[in-house]
Amino acid sequence: MSPRLQKFASYYRPYLSLFSAVMACSLLAAGIALLLPLCARLITQTVLDTPTPDPFTQIGGIGLLMLALIAADFVFTLGVDYHGHRMGGLIERDMRAELFNHYQKLPFSFHDQHRTGQLMSRLTSDLFTIGELCHHMPEDFAIGALKFIGAFVILVSIDLELTLVVFAFLPVMAAYALYFHRRMTAALRVSRQRIGDINAQTEETLAGIRVVKSFTNEAIENEKFAYENQRFVESRNDGYRSEAYFFGGLDALSQSITIAVVFLGGVGIAQASLTAVDLVTFLMCVAIMIDPVKRVMNISRLLQEGITGFERFMEIIETAPDITDAPDAQPLPPVRGDIEFEGVTFRYQDDQREVFTRLNLTIRAGEYVALVGASGVGKTTLAALVPRFYDVTHGRICIDGHDIRDVTLRSLRGQIGLVQQDVYLFPGTVADNIAYGRPGASRDEVIQAAKDANAHDFINALPNGYDTDIGQRGVKLSGGQRQRLSIARALIKNPPILIFDEATSALDNESESAIQAVLEGLAGRCTLIVIAHRLSTIRRAERILVLTEGGIAEEGAHAELLDRGGAYAALYNRQGILV
Repeated sequence: MSPRLQKFASYYRPYLSLFSAVMACSLLAAGIALLLPLCARLITQTVLDTPTPDPFTQIGGIGLLMLALIAADFVFTLGVDYHGHRMGGLIERDMRAELFNHYQKLPFSFHDQHRTGQLMSRLTSDLFTIGELCHHMPEDFAIGALKFIGAFVILVSIDLELTLVVFAFLPVMAAYALYFHRRMTAALRVSRQRIGDINAQTEETLAGIRVVKSFTNEAIENEKFAYENQRFVESRNDGYRSEAYFFGGLDALSQSITIAVVFLGGVGIAQASLTAVDLVTFLMCVAIMIDPVKRVMNISRLLQEGITGFERFMEIIETAPDITDAPDAQPLPPVRGDIEFEGVTFRYQDDQREVFTRLNLTIRAGEYVALVGASGVGKTTLAALVPRFYDVTHGRICIDGHDIRDVTLRSLRGQIGLVQQDVYLFPGTVADNIAYGRPGASRDEVIQAAKDANAHDFINALPNGYDTDIGQRGVKLSGGQRQRLSIARALIKNPPILIFDEATSALDNESESAIQAVLEGLAGRCTLIVIAHRLSTIRRAERILVLTEGGIAEEGAHAELLDRGGAYAALYNRQGILV
């Protein structure tokens, strides 16, 4: 058994009892279907072949038996449909949870390369088809196999030659189905990709709806959507064509079997080699045998949809996270905040240039360090290496002497606070977003963090204060307000290492001054790494590192660097009134 097939089968393991019950109901329903033609045979024999003095009593008894069988069939079929779908839904839930969990393990580089809409498509529509496959395929196979074998035995017992004629159609049907099944599978895979593109385009447009409206570019976005929409329709054309040939052809072949039986059966009756009772029973059994053929059609459709979805699911699951805990990783004990870069070389991809080459840097616990420099020189990259959002290519980074690759990611990142320039707030209340930094924090702690971030006053001015709903991504707040909430979210964590990545870029001068005071107050209490574009924010940093493409070009205090008249002084003079 292939690894992927083993993986697929493993999702049934938690629900074996439910699966067994569904399969039992399936087999019982199939057995009842085979009994009904035999009951009909008894009735026709009673009327035509061996009439009794009171045939109505015998016919009535058999009729009541058939009604009882139909009632039992209803109960078993109901169990198959309900509990089968419930099992499929549970498997779908488990796979969705596994995929969502895996998404969160994958590195930033993965999410940078994949559109959100495509990832959502794998999480929703792809897994729905897999859930349907998990439910229908086993029961359809069991019912179809039992009906097919049972009908074959009955047919052979009635007329072997006529049975062989019926079975002569089956290889043709199998070859026909296989050919168009392959065509449908190929077309479906393309269409799945296209519907993912539609999801991605929709997500991108709606996420940037304010930009769209501000530039009155609704027509452009409509054109983009129409393009993706048309590509999807075109990708389905070949699938529709193959599907039409597939189902239409199999249905025509099934009808041909019935016509052949009627014709040859009529000839047999005329030649006295077949009785009318046998022909009626034969036709009913042929109808039962054609049901598995139809189920094969359904299985084929589910397979081509489910396999495509499962392959797309496994493509993600088999994508190994770049950043993982070492096998012998230990929790990082509470740290003071000493950070050391030892001969660090880093590049994002093997075929890209190095961002840092043999970088050596020591940051003392409680030190307030600022990183400045032109865009693209690696300020954010340097800060992102500390919580292991990326791994160094060569060298190592230590916190309090512990190589960060030797400790668990959870314990490492649990002791690092991060405030980013690109603020993301979750739907919910102000208090919920601040407490996200430390789930379970008290209301007093939430308020104190807001005060430290200069957010308390504007929060109190909101309609419901800390219980105000801020909307999707905080759209009800200004840019500066959103930034201050993200700062409060980091401060409530009270980490020994705190990284600010352009965190004051969206603040007005008054708020910036207040945050500057907060940063200065935190100096000595935790290790502060502040990435700044507006040099006014970090003039009182204990040490300022000026990064260039060649590494750290200068370091020192604000006044010291100005006196040197080097790279920092040039940056300062270019900003002019901003500082």
